[in-house]
Amino acid sequence: LKVIAIDEQLRVIYEDNVHFDKDLPEFKTQGGVYIHSDRLTVTSPVLMWVKALDMILEKMKSSGFNFSQVRALSGAGQQHGSVYWKKGSLQILKNASSELPLHQSLKGCFSVSNSPIWMDSSTASQCSALEEAVGGAQHLASITGSRAYERFTGNQIAKIYSQNPEVYKQTERISLVSSFAASLFLGTYAPIDYSDGSGMNLLQIWEKVWSKSCLDACAPGLEERLGCPVPSHSVLGTISPYYSQRYGFSPDCKIVAFTGDNPASLAGMRLQEGDIAISLGTSDTLFLWIQEPTPALEGHILCNPVDSQTYMALLCFKNGSLMRERIRDDCASGSWDEFSKALSSTVAGNNGNLGFYFDVMEITPEAVGIHRFNRDNQKVSGFPKEVEIRALIEGQFMAKRIHAEKLG
Repeated sequence: LKVIAIDEQLRVIYEDNVHFDKDLPEFKTQGGVYIHSDRLTVTSPVLMWVKALDMILEKMKSSGFNFSQVRALSGAGQQHGSVYWKKGSLQILKNASSELPLHQSLKGCFSVSNSPIWMDSSTASQCSALEEAVGGAQHLASITGSRAYERFTGNQIAKIYSQNPEVYKQTERISLVSSFAASLFLGTYAPIDYSDGSGMNLLQIWEKVWSKSCLDACAPGLEERLGCPVPSHSVLGTISPYYSQRYGFSPDCKIVAFTGDNPASLAGMRLQEGDIAISLGTSDTLFLWIQEPTPALEGHILCNPVDSQTYMALLCFKNGSLMRERIRDDCASGSWDEFSKALSSTVAGNNGNLGFYFDVMEITPEAVGIHRFNRDNQKVSGFPKEVEIRALIEGQFMAKRIHAEKLG
């Protein structure tokens, strides 16, 4: 969990973080998550998130941070993850005593204590059922911006309903991680925003309302548990009295809708129409501001967090930096300098030599293995080192362009 405070000139005046594994060892997470024995189910304990918020605010308080100066706050949460509030929790949230840390007041509030998160891939059967219910994968993408994905919230809700109908019945509200965090500050249930809501396989991205056919395919009574979605830049209200009493926040401090981490990256990088951003991480992510998207079977179309009338396209490539690092180790003695020199020594287009490098099963496209082709389009078993390096980089970036073009 990270916090950043900025002044009116956008200068960072305070930043800090809480590391889940290190600072909250009692939850026994690895990388902030539990990977279950089936290797498909991945969850995080909800109370760990609440306790991390208590901890970070206490750290700020003891450092002398002046909370009364904060005019507004907003935030970003990992996309797709979901939180299940038990019946009666709203009153507890509204009336939390400022004498107690929040995690103590809320400890009995969650019907599901371990939240499914974006790394979970245990809902294959629910995905198939959802696509079938609405007339196929492409039709689902045309409604919601994406075909059915295992990590997407609608499919996670469907799994909880089918495996634990009693738990679902006991749930009065379902939040995304982002709207959950906003709810903690608001002291009441915060709505889901359009942009993060586009990562659920439930929102009609054109009309910005829940899709009845998708809701019905996932679980009964779902619409009232989700509440009405709102634009991502909505002011939701003022901060809960809990924070004024405990930390000295001004009662006028505004809470702006929280959104997902990917939409927040588009907003934070101040992308405009026609801009493309690429994040080179363990997975590579490409996102762009788009006016008239064409949802496809690969990639995602989300409502734009900055301008509700436009969209953002998002593509995720699993074989990112780990793949580049392996080729660097194999072909450039583990040195980025050597890697760059080798890349510069070859010409653009690589004399027609092309490669696809997927150590793990790729998302975009669904493929695995190393595939090399020479200038005559014949499959070959290997390339000289410098050709291999350029084939990797050009292959990765051409793939990003081709798949982005498909989305409009």
